[in-house]
Amino acid sequence: MHPGLLSVLIPLYNEEAFISALLDRVLAAPLPDGIDRELIVVDDCSTDGSFEIAQAKAATMPDVIRVLRHSKNMGKGAAIRTAIEAARGNISIIQDADLEYDPREYASLITPILEGSADVVYGSRFMNAGARRVLYYWHTVANAFLTGLCNMVSDLNLTDMETCYKVFRTSLLRSIPIRSNRFGIEPELTIKVARREVRIYEMPISYHGRSYDEGKKIGFWDAIQAVYIILRYSFTKDIYKGTGPEVLDVLSGARRFNKWMADTIRPYVGKRVLEIGAGIGNLTGQLVSRRDLYIVGDIDEEHLARLRTRFHHRSNLRICTCDLTNPDDFVPFRESVDSVICLNVLEHVEDDLQGLRNIHSALRPGGRAIILVPHGQEIFGTLDVALGHFRRYKHSELQERMEASGFHVDEILEFNRISRPGWYLTGCILKRTTLSPLQLKVFDRLVWLWRRIDAHLPWPPTSIIAIGVKRECSLLQLSPGI
Repeated sequence: MHPGLLSVLIPLYNEEAFISALLDRVLAAPLPDGIDRELIVVDDCSTDGSFEIAQAKAATMPDVIRVLRHSKNMGKGAAIRTAIEAARGNISIIQDADLEYDPREYASLITPILEGSADVVYGSRFMNAGARRVLYYWHTVANAFLTGLCNMVSDLNLTDMETCYKVFRTSLLRSIPIRSNRFGIEPELTIKVARREVRIYEMPISYHGRSYDEGKKIGFWDAIQAVYIILRYSFTKDIYKGTGPEVLDVLSGARRFNKWMADTIRPYVGKRVLEIGAGIGNLTGQLVSRRDLYIVGDIDEEHLARLRTRFHHRSNLRICTCDLTNPDDFVPFRESVDSVICLNVLEHVEDDLQGLRNIHSALRPGGRAIILVPHGQEIFGTLDVALGHFRRYKHSELQERMEASGFHVDEILEFNRISRPGWYLTGCILKRTTLSPLQLKVFDRLVWLWRRIDAHLPWPPTSIIAIGVKRECSLLQLSPGI
């Protein structure tokens, strides 16, 4: 994606009277300095001349306007799905193809995202703002009802859920599965971004609504569908594309299990900490207290955004992009921390030796690396594949790799024997690719029992934790030729 580029997503269906003027207004809209625009028009199989008009306009500015076309009419939600996949900008705004909303307000709408204070911005027609055309009373009542119902489900306090003007970081929008084909996309997106715990802002906008005689399309049955969508997504956590983020989200609800893991490694964690692969902060929340400095790193922008939201009040916490295999990302931390926490990350990288060397470089002499990895290649299954694991480790394999990277391995802890039979059943016999939220909830409720019996179970652990110490003067430091 291109930083400094705004993608304007325009679903189009039978708007031949308005589309030309709309495109002109979007092209003329003032934007903050350094921001360019692209227009992505998705014609939803119009039966009038809308597609041809948009195509003719695009032909005059092919570098700015792209026109895509559906072979059959599928609805606004489907058109926005298509537009999202084509977007190249790092910020996207939804723009209806009529003239009800004023593109001159783009600058104020995208500013909270540009400033880094918001991930999503809604343009509200009902906050104190500029001009608003006076039209249908019952539309206003329906909007208030739907917004209120959606707020109850999403635990938000929006004033205008049904607004067209929704602005997103494009990477966030692209990571959300959108199922609704018609106007149900409005409550679906609202509920899903709320469940993602991102920062949502509202900004006042003007509104120049049109009557049904002028071509207004949304009606009674769309409101009924919106109610259905709200009720449907009040019982689902379908908020991520891909298995890995979904599993992380499921694990975020396993608070007792996360505390068990944190308590296991807590005695080895110092005052200045770098946590690599922090994800959405399931362990960070358990360990950040009473640290002089706690640095969290990840490579996923959506994880980093959620970390910023969850821990914005923590003055001792720093958030950064950190790729375990990229030495350049570790240059700012060189010999600056006394603990590096790397839990369930090393198995995700092909060059694990390079990853361990990078961890070694960040530690002060005498500092500790706390490395948790999955144990036992014999239970490698579909769950591991879905999670992006390259391998599971034996004790000896992990120790050899750490020693080859300059560490002295003080000890290797065995952790979580209790889940090994379930992991084998789920990933090797049933061949599933996700964890059941219900099963995990039951498992989490019984962690108090698992903690007491885990060490006495007769089979190997699901994970192992190596505690490696950076030697005061390692062989790797003595001579670059060694």
